[in-house]
Amino acid sequence: MGLIRAPDERFEDLPGYSYDVNYVDVGGPEMAYVDEGDGDETFLCLHGEPTWSYLYRKMLPPLSEAGRVVAPDLVGFGRSDKWEDQDDYTYDAMYETVERFVAELDLQNVTLICQDWGGLLGLPVAANNPERFARLVPMNTKLPDGTQSMPDIWHDFKDMAKDAPDFDVAQLVAGGCLSDLDDEVQAAYGAPFPDESHMAGARILPSRVPIDPDMEGAETIGDARETFREWDKPVFVLYSDSDPITHGSRDDLRELFPTASEQPDIWVEGGAHFLQEDVGETVAEKILAFVDRTQ
Repeated sequence: MGLIRAPDERFEDLPGYSYDVNYVDVGGPEMAYVDEGDGDETFLCLHGEPTWSYLYRKMLPPLSEAGRVVAPDLVGFGRSDKWEDQDDYTYDAMYETVERFVAELDLQNVTLICQDWGGLLGLPVAANNPERFARLVPMNTKLPDGTQSMPDIWHDFKDMAKDAPDFDVAQLVAGGCLSDLDDEVQAAYGAPFPDESHMAGARILPSRVPIDPDMEGAETIGDARETFREWDKPVFVLYSDSDPITHGSRDDLRELFPTASEQPDIWVEGGAHFLQEDVGETVAEKILAFVDRTQ
């Protein structure tokens, strides 16, 4: 389990992201995170594949005015340590790092904001540690236990990430947005990946999504789904209107969580897969309104 980390200078002078970085040991690798604001409310912002906490930069200012915002980089991404071997990126290993992150920081009264892999990991962590979580906001994510089908576009992406000779993360993120990303913003998304030795997690994580009941992670997610059928805490399922990858999972989650139907039945307009990039300010506004009405 060799570990590497992208050089600090790659993260200097990023547009809209001047936040200090913190580190915590999560069982070998260290996870980087931004920790802004304070108060009784804690917002835990979990990104997905292949982004990092930079994705939340438009949401950090309004959320940090209402409470503490913790935005980590998953192991293998951002400023966190990366395993060099693709085999180390198992579902269980990734899950354990997120659960340990929450425990090491002793996060309480958490509103979980999670997108893409942030949901695959963060939602089961919440299911298994309910005393720490007050609310859930799943966004453009899934809870796949191996019994659901995945769209063709996702299978194409999985194969491309694993096998393409040139896997350009910056271009991938740009392609997952409706808004046009300028060169500096695209460079920020590419900053964690100076060369192929840093790409193991970005390449293999799509192949770790449980698309068969026998895959690792399917049981963990399946158990979480069972827990969530009796979940009585507030849940706001908040999806964008133009994400072809997770669009079909939105109603599944609204039906899974008993309290989700108590929240507005809306689609966020103008957002593709990376809705935090496209309409981050709007998303933050809707989340803060959700917190206000569920105090």
